[in-house]
Amino acid sequence: MKNQSQAFYSALVSRDPRFDGVFYVAVTSTGIYCRPVCTARTPRAANCRFFSSRELAEKSGFRPCLRCRPELAPGNAPVDDASRIAALIAQRIDEGMLDDGAGLERIATQFGWSSRQIRRILRRELGVSPIELALTRRLLLAKQLLTETRLPIPEVAFASGFSSLRRFNDAFSKRYSMPPTRFRKGAADSASPAAGGTFTLQLGYRAPFDWEGLLAFIGARALSGVEAVIGSEYLRTVELGPHRGWIRVGNLDERRMLQVELTHSLTPALPALLGRLRNLFDLSARPDVIASHLGSDPVLSRSVAANPGLRVPGAFDGFELAVRAILGQQVSVKAATTLAGRFAEAFGQPVETPHPELRTFSPPAATVAGASLADITSLGITGSRALSVVTLAKEASAGPGS
Repeated sequence: MKNQSQAFYSALVSRDPRFDGVFYVAVTSTGIYCRPVCTARTPRAANCRFFSSRELAEKSGFRPCLRCRPELAPGNAPVDDASRIAALIAQRIDEGMLDDGAGLERIATQFGWSSRQIRRILRRELGVSPIELALTRRLLLAKQLLTETRLPIPEVAFASGFSSLRRFNDAFSKRYSMPPTRFRKGAADSASPAAGGTFTLQLGYRAPFDWEGLLAFIGARALSGVEAVIGSEYLRTVELGPHRGWIRVGNLDERRMLQVELTHSLTPALPALLGRLRNLFDLSARPDVIASHLGSDPVLSRSVAANPGLRVPGAFDGFELAVRAILGQQVSVKAATTLAGRFAEAFGQPVETPHPELRTFSPPAATVAGASLADITSLGITGSRALSVVTLAKEASAGPGS
């Protein structure tokens, strides 16, 4: 354990951005925890405690640094089955399926386990309970909204997952010993005022990040009317439950951040939205580890060196991706994209946005489940694939456990 602490301290002194989000350092003399890239004066080794997650640091009584802002640290990609399962459970919690424990059985049902197994997995992998995990995620998202936006305090409370303003204020008081407004006052100059019905947030990643390469891949497969790549930005319509709007994502390369512009209508769905964007753009990737591993292969080494920061594009919506997979069988990327665009225009709900490229929402499973095979085959989709799409839609719309 002593040698491990010495290794962490050496990484802290180096302020190497490769370790950003891999561990956090808490300073016993101040009661604050930081990212290893924090620009504050390096604390004495004797005053440092190291944690693998923000949740563990906060569980131990430390509050987040106002300077380096731990809520902006990139995630840590899971590398084994247990970690991957824990990450999926955390994603469900971020999507609002857990409300002070009431939704834990619902999450367990999705995975086919008991709530006791869910608790045990999170304890073993993250060191915290589901409630502690949810509370930390909510507080850090609230802190980010307070720092980066001018959203009213009540809106911040509900957007970050709190069921009432009283619980929001109480959580800040108990966890951080300060009111929420303290975070807003401390960052008044950097906060971006909302304008034109939208506001912006930032998502961190580890450099290098081949943003242009990722956009080229997504752009060649963009779902017409639903998403588009314009210049160096990604745009799409978003429908999460009853919340609808649009987003625009650009890269702040020098700050190792993506900047996300979104409509106010999506504020209640923020945790789920930000989680989907992290997945779509593979923001938890460790490019240093990937390059080291793949670069040792004599066949791949030259390609790895020539393309630093390559990511594996994820999916914003699982049902949308599954439909694309069916439509793309035995046809070219261009043909599959054309079919998917027709499908979206036919079954997605039209919407007006400031961007002419964004005209419709992605078709939800419930709508597609009610479509006839004739409606789908009229778009140039074969009968067997039309049947597969409808069957998939019926299963997806029925929900888990059906």
